[in-house]
Amino acid sequence: MLKIWSMKQAQQKEETAQGPAKKKKVTAAQLRVQKDLSELALPQTMKTTFPNPDDILNFILTLTPDEGLYKSGLFTFSFAITQNFPHEPPKVKCQQKIYHPNIDLEGNVCLNILREDWKPVLNLNAVIVGLQFLFLEPNASDPLNKDAAKDLQEDRDRFRRNVKTSMGGGNVRGETFDRVMK
Repeated sequence: MLKIWSMKQAQQKEETAQGPAKKKKVTAAQLRVQKDLSELALPQTMKTTFPNPDDILNFILTLTPDEGLYKSGLFTFSFAITQNFPHEPPKVKCQQKIYHPNIDLEGNVCLNILREDWKPVLNLNAVIVGLQFLFLEPNASDPLNKDAAKDLQEDRDRFRRNVKTSMGGGNVRGETFDRVMK
């Protein structure tokens, strides 16, 4: 809250020094995103980047799991946040084509807090922790990629082999996947 207050004061000082000029309005969504981002305590396996530094509503999260089946992979997710945030969840999409029960071949992510369980009290940290958890414990009971979910449920060894093959840029069930090994 102090950071927002100091930003507002700096903005007012700048306006007084420059005289009356066009004010750039800061929206409620931008304030909330700024607050959420300032409270993030990302582990070394995650990093955020902003393609346009003036646009905090659109950013990239890079995730490199250090354990689990997806260990040593490099995954990027785009976050697109609307002006209705936090009343609407962010739109999150995986930038790589990967073999995962909860991420379809177009990069859509199946995470309950990005859909029906979203509440305005949730923040970006909750979404990021949820994404990290999907790589530690893929959920076969709520799939977007039904083939991957079926493999996970019926034959964990086959699922493990398919994850490894797909992460190397290989072909699984007729689909060629992006190489994500770092």
